[in-house]
This record gives sequence, structure tokens and C-alpha cells, in this order.
Amino acid sequence: MVSLTSVAVRLFGWVPDKYGKSFLLIREALPKAGIKTAFRTYVSLVFFAGLIVFISAIAALFVVFSIIEMSLLMQVVMFVFIPILASITTGIIMIFYPYQKATTRRKNIESNLPFVLTHMGAVAESGVPPYVIFRLIADFEEYGEVSEEMKKIVRNIERFGLNPLRAVKEVAERTPSDDFKQALMGFVTTTESGGDVKVYLKSAGQQALFEWRIKRERFLQQLSAYAEFYTGILIAAPLFIIALFSVMNMISSEMGGYNILFLTKMSVYLFIPALNIVFLLFLRSMEVEM
Repeated sequence: MVSLTSVAVRLFGWVPDKYGKSFLLIREALPKAGIKTAFRTYVSLVFFAGLIVFISAIAALFVVFSIIEMSLLMQVVMFVFIPILASITTGIIMIFYPYQKATTRRKNIESNLPFVLTHMGAVAESGVPPYVIFRLIADFEEYGEVSEEMKKIVRNIERFGLNPLRAVKEVAERTPSDDFKQALMGFVTTTESGGDVKVYLKSAGQQALFEWRIKRERFLQQLSAYAEFYTGILIAAPLFIIALFSVMNMISSEMGGYNILFLTKMSVYLFIPALNIVFLLFLRSMEVEM
């Protein structure tokens, strides 16, 4: 049975082969996002999905036009722009999806890292070998994406037969978090140089916990500034504008050639909600996981 993946590679495999340098974002983000799909296959799927959406949009327009009557010009315009726009949008979403997922994983790793290092330091005090430490953290699901990274280290040791330090290096090269990478490479360097791993893990945990607290204090301070901005720009200003439109409507029904009632509706139902959505997305991008 022929799968959609194989069809995509057959149709569009030449794109990553010829223009692979144009998709470096995907190549770098795929392993960091934990997506188990080859670079060539994923890029082929991007173009294949765009083609399917393009064809589906055309078919949907035929159904719409059979139900709703429209002018020939409007039909031509919609046939030209809607399938192309839908196809491009699908491609953009799929291109940036690995990067977005890698970013989400990075935030999760960095929010759990201080507690993981502290936990590892406490376990190392008992004198157990590194493999046991990795295995313990891998089984601790509460650590989220850090547990997933530790599972990769355990997999490299158990299935691929790598020594613990080599297994750690392999995961460090693919992790989306620079902080986690530095912690892993510090562990490797300390072990190879004959240093005290227990002391390293303890000091690294304390340092990571200190930075974790600083980030959250800074974020809380920023939130107070954002709250003042939201109150002034997105609450007081819209109320003032709507009140101004109401007064102006009693004097004249138009302003600059536009109907004031129409401008009021546009402000209430479009501009104000859009500004709030943009502000929420901004807060989401700045959010620090607790």
C-alpha cells in the first residue's frame, strides 16, 4: 500500500534536494522539536499538503458557487486568490511548526532544569553511576521534556551501546535548550577531567535555581508595566474613542467621508478585539513558565 508520505516524496522530493539551503529553519528545528521525520520527507510533505489544500479549496468553491449566486468576476477572483492563499498559509504553518514546537520544548526544559539538576545532585551524593541518575530522571514524568531528553540518553546507552558520556553528547547536540546543553556538556567535561560530579551538579543546580528566580521576578515586574499599558491603551482609550464617536454622531453622521456609526461598529467588533488578541499573543510569547 502506497502511503501519503511516499507519494509526497515522489512528487516533491526534488525540492529539498535542489533547494535544501532555503529550508535551513526546518533542518535545524526538526531534531530540536523531537519530530521523528527526515528533513527531505518533511519538506516534501509541506508542498504536498499545500497541493492538497489547493485542490480542496477549488472543490469547495465549486460547491459554494452551486449554492450561492455570485457575479462571474467575483467567482474568477475567488478562484484565483482563495486556493493560492489557503495553500501558502498551510505551507507557512507547516514550515514554522517545528520551530514553534522546539521553542515550546525549550521553555519547558528550562523551567524544569533547576529542579532536575538539584535532584541529580542529591542522587549523585549516594555514589551511583551516571546511567542510574539518567534512568531515574527519565522515569520521573513530572519533569516534562527533560524526562524525554533523559530517555534519549538511556536509549542511546541501552539500544545503541554508547558509553554514557557519548550518549550525553549526542543528546546535548540536539536539545533545543542552550542551558540544558551547557549543563550536559559540563557534566561530560567534569567526568572526563576527573572532577567531582557531585560538586558540579550541586553548584549547577544552585546557579540554575538562582537564575530561575531572577527570571520570574523580572517577569512579574514586567507584568505590572504591561498591566498599566493595557489599562491605558486597551481599556481607557477605546472607551474614550467610542464616547467621542457618540458625541460626533449627534453633530454629524459622517467624518472624513465615513459613516460614524460604521466606524463605531468597526472599532467595537474588529479593532478592539484584534488589539486584545495581539496583546494576549504578546504576553504569551513573553510568558515564563512557572
